[in-house]
Amino acid sequence: MVTFTDDELAGVYKAIYARRDIRRFAEDPVPDAVLERILEAAHHAPSVGFSQPWDLVVVTDDETKTEIAEIADRAIAAAREGYEEPRRSEFAALKLEGIRESPVNICVTCDPTRGAPHVLGRSSMKRTDVYSTCLAIQNLWLAARAEGIGVGWVSVLYPYEVQQVLDIPPHVKPIAYLCVGYPEDGFPEEPVLQQEGWRERIDVDDLLHEERWEGTDR
Repeated sequence: MVTFTDDELAGVYKAIYARRDIRRFAEDPVPDAVLERILEAAHHAPSVGFSQPWDLVVVTDDETKTEIAEIADRAIAAAREGYEEPRRSEFAALKLEGIRESPVNICVTCDPTRGAPHVLGRSSMKRTDVYSTCLAIQNLWLAARAEGIGVGWVSVLYPYEVQQVLDIPPHVKPIAYLCVGYPEDGFPEEPVLQQEGWRERIDVDDLLHEERWEGTDR
């Protein structure tokens, strides 16, 4: 039976609470050994039916990063038009990606056919392959934070175009495009969007339900 010392237990929670979405990166390269540990941590995530549906496309080539960044530029510009003022200007002031600046980009994908035709546990919940892939992303993110490495998830992209640039097979779906590197200004005390006044963290007590959804007076 694996047990944790008090210091080890504290380290797990420290990584969880100190994890941040990083957008500004230093030029320092990520050491190969550190990157390997982070990728291995991602691969040790739980997955429904032990299907391990993820693949990890590691991108360091500047030309490839520029192609992806141009996709993000167009997607961000389109998203900005969906807001009314003053929210539009607030959105425009946010830095939403660090694709070009980060030394490493990682595209995490999901292969829904892996283990097919019968994956244990997916007969009634088909999208558990995606959920499992997200657990790999979280593992990667927490391991990176413990290593002092920042991660930023670029969600404002056009997945089909990313798929084309990275030559990802048609049946495999990009789930996350991550910017990875040492943060330029360290890790902020609170999430950047909270710092910028975009949103506040919801109190966990407002999200808890007892027995049933309506089983509480919250």
